[in-house]
Amino acid sequence: FAVIYDSVFGELERAGGVDCECIGGGRIKHDKDAKKIHSSSSPMGFGRAKHSVSTEKIKTHYPDYEITWANEGY
Repeated sequence: FAVIYDSVFGELERAGGVDCECIGGGRIKHDKDAKKIHSSSSPMGFGRAKHSVSTEKIKTHYPDYEITWANEGY
């Protein structure tokens, strides 16, 4: 995951003056047929994600989905 972050944050900062900071890591499983999104994390790497924040952001874009999260996952 660090590879993804490292490859993107510099471009975002240069393109729009966006200040990037990774405050947690995890995975998101999107099942569009079942209209479900599940976010999970582990305290390794970037640290535990703040799922309360990420799930609220996801809900704004997928209001008709079931959104769940867990601190365990991989």
